[in-house]
Formats: sequence, C-alpha cells, structure tokens
Amino acid sequence: MARTPSRIAADDWRLRFDRVRPRGAVLNPGTDQREPYPVYPTAYVTDRLLVSALLDDGGRTRTLLDETAAAYGWELVDDREYRAVLPVDDREREERRSRYPWATGDLGFVRVLLVARTGALPPDAWIVLRDARRRQGELDGGRLVGVGLDHILSVHAGFSAEPYHSTPYHSTPYHSTPYHSTPAGGFDPSGGGTPMGAYLFQGSGGRQPVTVVLPTPPRTEAGNRVIVATLDTGLGAHDWLDRCRRDLTGLPMIGYTDDADDPELHPDLVGPLDGQTDALTGHGTFIAGLVHQAAPDADIAAWRVVGADGAISESEVGAAITALATLIESATATPQGKPQLLIDVLSLSLGYYHETPEDTLIDITLAEQLLRIRRAGTVVVCSAGNDGTSRPMFPAAFGDWESTPADQVPWRGGADAAPLVSVGALNPNGSTALFSNTGAWVRCYAPGAAVVSTMPAHPGGAEPIARTTADARTRETVDADDFRGGFAVWSGTSFAAPVVAGRIAAALHTEVRTADRDDRVKRATRITADVLASTP
Repeated sequence: MARTPSRIAADDWRLRFDRVRPRGAVLNPGTDQREPYPVYPTAYVTDRLLVSALLDDGGRTRTLLDETAAAYGWELVDDREYRAVLPVDDREREERRSRYPWATGDLGFVRVLLVARTGALPPDAWIVLRDARRRQGELDGGRLVGVGLDHILSVHAGFSAEPYHSTPYHSTPYHSTPYHSTPAGGFDPSGGGTPMGAYLFQGSGGRQPVTVVLPTPPRTEAGNRVIVATLDTGLGAHDWLDRCRRDLTGLPMIGYTDDADDPELHPDLVGPLDGQTDALTGHGTFIAGLVHQAAPDADIAAWRVVGADGAISESEVGAAITALATLIESATATPQGKPQLLIDVLSLSLGYYHETPEDTLIDITLAEQLLRIRRAGTVVVCSAGNDGTSRPMFPAAFGDWESTPADQVPWRGGADAAPLVSVGALNPNGSTALFSNTGAWVRCYAPGAAVVSTMPAHPGGAEPIARTTADARTRETVDADDFRGGFAVWSGTSFAAPVVAGRIAAALHTEVRTADRDDRVKRATRITADVLASTP
C-alpha cells in the first residue's frame, strides 16, 4: 500500500489557531428585511467586494461604492495582487450582451478591499452592498448589477439542517452540535438527535476505515487518455491512483503547492494538538478514487485549492477557473491541439448559497467563467450540497433547471456549450440520501452515501478500544481512524459528483479525442445525455 506520510511537527499555537479562525461572517438578515426583495443567509468575506470586469460603465458604479463606503469611514482599494480576468472577443461579447445588456467588459473579477479609516468600525461588505443597492434604486430606479459579496464556498462533506450554523463559517466544518466532528468510533443510528447526523456515525455512512480485497481497477494500454480535473484538497499517495495521476509540473500554478499545509499529507492540521484526524483529511483522494473506479482509463489532474478547514472564497474559485480556462484554451488553440493539456471533465464538490438568488441581483461572473471552459468542450459536474434543502446552491444551480420558466432561473446561457451537471446523492438501496439537496436544479442522483474509495495512509491519533498480544501477534479492535489500509467508507454529495464525472469520462474514452472545440462540445453533450439517461 502507499507510503505513510510523516506527521507534521507541532507548530506554534498561533498557527493552529489561525487555521480555524473564521474566514468570514454569516449574513443572517433575520427579521430585518428592509430590502424591496428577499434576503437570505449566506457567508462572505467581510472586508472585500467583488466587482465584475464584465461591468464597463465608465466608473459610475465604482463612484457609487466609494461614496457609500465613505459614509461609514471606509474606503475601497483595488487588490492589485489579485488578477482573474480573461480577454473577450467581439463574438463572445455580443452573445453575452444579448443575455445581459450590461455585461460588455472582459470576463473576471476585480477584488476590492474595504479599509477602515482611523476611528471607524471594522468594515462590512454587506452593509456597503446593501446601501449601494438602495442608492442605485433611488437614483434611477434600477438595480445594481455586477457587484457582489465574496462568498465563502464549503466542501460538501458535512451535514446540517441549518446550512449556516457551521460549514464552513463557524470554524472547522463540523463544529456545530450535535457533533463536533466525525465521531471516532461507535454506532449511533439516531445521529446524536438528528436523522441527518446519523450519516456522520461509523456504521451509518460516517468516515471509517474499510478493507478492500478487489484488485486494482484494470487499465488498458497507454493512449490518448481522457483527463478528469478536480479542484479540492489535493491528492494523496495511493497505489491505485499513482498510475493515473497527471504530472502538473510546468502547468499553471493553481491553488496551494506547499506540502507543509497539505491535508492529504498531514492528517491533523486544524485545531488544537488533540491527535484527532481533521474532518476533511483525505477528501480529495477519496474523490479521485471514485473517479478511478468509474473510469480506470482516465487520468486525474488534481489541484489543491481547499485547505484543511474546507473553505474557499468565490474569488479564489474564480482565479482557479480562470487559470483552467487559459490552460484548456491553449490546448484547443490549433486543430492539432495539445491533448496532454485537454481537460475533458471538471468535478467540483463545493458550493455556496446566494443571499439574493434573483435573476437581476445574482452576479453572473462565476457562471460565465465556467461557461468559458464549457464552450471549449469541458463537462462540469457539481455536487448539490448536503443540507437537505431545495434552496439552490451554486455553482451546481448554474446548470439547466427542469421544467422551470426562464425568468425564474438565476442564470441564462450555455446552449452552445458542454453541459454543467448537478448531482445529488443516493443511499446504497437506491433511495435519495436524507442529507442530499434537491430541486429543479439537481439534474441527477448517484451513489453518495456509505460509498467506498481510496484514502491516504494515515494512522490517525485515536487508539483501538482494546489491544493485546497472543502467539506473537497483535490483537485489537478496529482502529476507527487508522486508514493505513488505504480505503474508507464516507458519505456526501461530494462523492456523488465524481461518480458521475467518472461515468462521463469512461464514455468519452470510447471515442477519439479531438482539440476542435465544436466537436468537443457536440461529443460532450451527446455522451453526457446518454450517461444521464441511465442515471436516476
């Protein structure tokens, strides 16, 4: 089995405290609904706003934001270290303008920092956005477009009936009651008081080690292989996966590259020195293993964009998608193309809820960034979320909606692009998992509860309940967090999405790969439709 990584050395307590410091704040409007439209809870970075580069209005909106912030003693400063903008040609500009008349600029985000002047209260991006929207309405009766919060996206591996009580805004993704994290052992079908919480317990779908006696999935001789990309916690060492891992050397740097804070290498990065395996340790490796089981002939390109806390901002996701788009477009720039750089399927197991999911208020930039890579023939597969709600989660809800009037869909576009597929989770018996989000925006469902996949070989910190020796052999109960066997059971829509991504990749592998964008889009659309037709 794969090598056992060395444990990270005990570091300064400040570093561990900072790792669980909340990355943002929860917007919970409660009964204070003074807006002319409903506002719902979300999580966001408090000291910055995102202004879409699509908005090209001669600086009028920026002036409005500056004046609004100044009333609270805050000023806006462009974050010059952040750059996530793609150039737009005339054809793309006109097509987008037909859908969104205001969106005439380049594609990407401008990240604007809020800085408090001496004596002012700490800045709050929501207050600026809220007041700017009101002022815009008072000025010309219109709605403010192209400006939004920098939402915090969470990795979909926790369960909560209250989507904003924990993941990822309190600190670690499982810090809410009735459970602090995935329990180290034992079986409690009640889930500690909540039916959805039962999925966190070992024996009922919670993360636990398991033995796999099946051989490594068979793989045909080397050829022009389909590539599945993941943006998650990375990819740990594993015998099953080392042979299909794409070497990212020389490719654009996306996300994190420092091994010192890699949750796939170091199982206890978050919180105190408690010896407890972090809640998201192995998440990316588990996802890659599911892709490999469904598509053993596919290669996997795994970029680490999420740390051990499971949180990532919308602007960081936008930067990653921008880098991927640049990579994919360079691979399809000529008829011959660069097959080694083509991304055929992108699997995303993260998301956020928007505070104003209305057609004219939601910022479309992230959806348009994903559309850019879809127009190059890359299928995007997104997990639907684990909160047991029909509330749209993004980016999963940026795909097609079933039987929904166009004016009720938060984003319009994509007819000329490869599909964006949202995936909910199924139980082993084929029923929908209780935690799975659902709704007209969820396109299909796939196994996602109590599924088996690969894990990095971490020994964990807990010990077995009992241990003894006899006949020169160690005898013990199952060690609930010892994953040196390399496999685990886990649950979440995080894991349903890569199953579908793998199925699509396996079907794509049966056909000749091409760098022609139109051919790639047609092939991806046809094959995805076939896969979804055979998926509940």
